[in-house]
This record gives sequence, structure tokens and C-alpha cells, in this order.
Amino acid sequence: MLLVVMSGFPRTPRTLKGAIVVLDTPSSTPRFIKFQYNPDSITRNLTPKYTKVEGDNSETFRLNGSPDEELSVDIEFDATDDLEHPKQNSVAVGLGISPQLAMLEAILYPSSDQVAANESLAKLGKMEIVPPMGSLILFAFGVNKILPVAIKSYSITEEAYDNMLNPIRAKVKITMNALGQSVLQSSQIAYALYSVNNIAKEVLSTISQHTATVTATAAVGFTKKLI
Repeated sequence: MLLVVMSGFPRTPRTLKGAIVVLDTPSSTPRFIKFQYNPDSITRNLTPKYTKVEGDNSETFRLNGSPDEELSVDIEFDATDDLEHPKQNSVAVGLGISPQLAMLEAILYPSSDQVAANESLAKLGKMEIVPPMGSLILFAFGVNKILPVAIKSYSITEEAYDNMLNPIRAKVKITMNALGQSVLQSSQIAYALYSVNNIAKEVLSTISQHTATVTATAAVGFTKKLI
């Protein structure tokens, strides 16, 4: 599910590319909105969920599920290099980066088919129309970070345009909420991905603890020799 991009230089190691992955249905082919350039930073805000047990007068708070996690990332799109080779990049010449921006924005819109179907139902006198289901969205950034997310907001800054006023350079700030056990059902693919991500955290934490223990033991042994 991760994108791997080879460098043009044979001795340069392969670089994973981050992406937003969209699954319209569990059986549909994923749509990848790959990052042209990996972001320099990702901001993650975690808010723990504590609960106080009734009748328990101690100061111990119990964890009531996984924390709320908000992620914020800035990604860039730039057609400048493509425009230097117009014969090989006709889409960039004709539309700039409009297709990439449209893919991001389209995630937040119901499809035109769904809108038309609901309008038809309304004209037939249906009293209750169920809103269409949104797509499953994954934030994929390395093998240890494949998270089911809900897009909270986009902030798109278009910075340059071609002679037809198509945007050719833009920065997009994406704010997402990671989906946890409180909103997911155990039968969903997203829940399985959430569980795998949690297990990965536990494994990495164990590795860190083991490394710290080995380092501390070695330091104690070295100190005893000095004494």
C-alpha cells in the first residue's frame, strides 16, 4: 500500500513516498494521492481519554480507550519541472496541478451519482434519505504509520499560475483525526489497520525499553570497574 519511488541515481537508496489512500468500498481498487515531495514534518497531537470510576476515591484515572489523535501535515505540489518537458507532460501543460488538487478535494464531496440518486428519491416523496457513506481514507507514511483517518480540514494555498490561470504550484495543509476504537467497528478493515498500528507501537516501545535496559546495564558495569 506504500509507494516506493526509485531515485534516478543507481546508488541512491529507494525512498518511500507518503500518500493519502482512498477506498470507496472494501473490494474497490485503492486510489493513491501520492505526495510529490515528502513533508519535512508531521505534527501529532494526542489527547488521552481518562475516566474516573464511580466510588473510587483514589487519584488513579483509568484509560477509557485510545487517545484522540490529530495529525497535521503540509504537502507541496509543483508542476515546474514537468513544464520544462512539455512533450512528455501534456497533462501538466494543459491543467497544471489542478488534477492533484481535485483528487484531494473530491474526497470531501459525495459523488454526482449519489447526489442525483438522492434528488430522484426526494422527488418521489421519500421522507428519509440516508446520506451516502464516505470513503475509507488512510494516511500512509512509512511501514509503521498506516492510519485510518477522517479529514478535518484542508487549507490550500495556490502560489503560481500558468498563462491559462491553472495552478502550477501549491501548498496544502491537511488536518486529520486518526480513527480509533471508539468510532470503529471490529468488523471493519479500518479497525484491523488501527489494531496493527497499535501493535506496531507496542513492538517499537518494547525495542526501546530493551535498548535502554542494555545501555543502563552496560553503564552500571563500567562504573563498577572504575570503582
